Amino acid sequence: MADLTIRRGEVELATETFGHSSDPVLLLIMGAMASMLWWPEEFCRQLAAQGRFVIRYDNRDTGLSTSYPPGQPPYTLSDMAQDAVAILDGYGIKAADVAGMSLGGFIAQRVALAYPDRVRTLTILSSSPLGIEGLPPFTEAYSAHAATGETVDWTDHADVLDFMMRDVGMIASTAHPHDAGAARLFIERDMDRARSFASATNHFMLENGDGDKRPAAADLRVPLLVIHGTADPIFPIAHGEALANAVSGAKLQRIEGGGHELHPNDWPQITRAIAAHAATA
Repeated sequence: MADLTIRRGEVELATETFGHSSDPVLLLIMGAMASMLWWPEEFCRQLAAQGRFVIRYDNRDTGLSTSYPPGQPPYTLSDMAQDAVAILDGYGIKAADVAGMSLGGFIAQRVALAYPDRVRTLTILSSSPLGIEGLPPFTEAYSAHAATGETVDWTDHADVLDFMMRDVGMIASTAHPHDAGAARLFIERDMDRARSFASATNHFMLENGDGDKRPAAADLRVPLLVIHGTADPIFPIAHGEALANAVSGAKLQRIEGGGHELHPNDWPQITRAIAAHAATA
């Protein structure tokens, strides 16, 4: 494992790599409020063991990357897609296999649409298709939980920890046990590592930054794999099905009972699917 900070203008993006740099590159893009740690280290090592040079990184306003005052994000989703390309440039990589989860799935779709020559294959996990409306909303239970986020004092460690613990419980797999103790240790580590954990709430205020152009998943022209849990309370399985159906030749890998998470019991299935898809390029 090696660390490297990529600079794009005034923005610093913290990255880590796993595996051998001579192997095909897999760039991992995580979701809202989630640092690179939400791609667990052992998960990344499993991907590297299958012949991938894995790069994970902290999006802006997470982890060790550049952060901004909460409520004032001076960047857009389009900027975050350009950040991903800047990381490839920083490593001297012409094209990579790209995987994005949740908000990272939206960013990854934007990368593949705007820079198709930089993306060999695309894997979208627990996300939703760009340009398709009318899909099911959050489950009622998750909507009620998410609404409590407006009352959280994001500068108060205990208040944030309590909310995050409830959140990871809400999005957990229904097929495997939820380890609350391990989740607590992980969340505390993520909070302690961040430059400003409160700044991660900026991700919920981002504009698209596309002007009059509206990116759409149906315009994707790279090999696509969709991985989606059947019990995802944030993006119900219909989102994954719609994304797979929108793109010619796309494949859908269902994770039975999977929530909006990467549960350790599902890592072998998920990593094998990603590696096998990347190998088709």
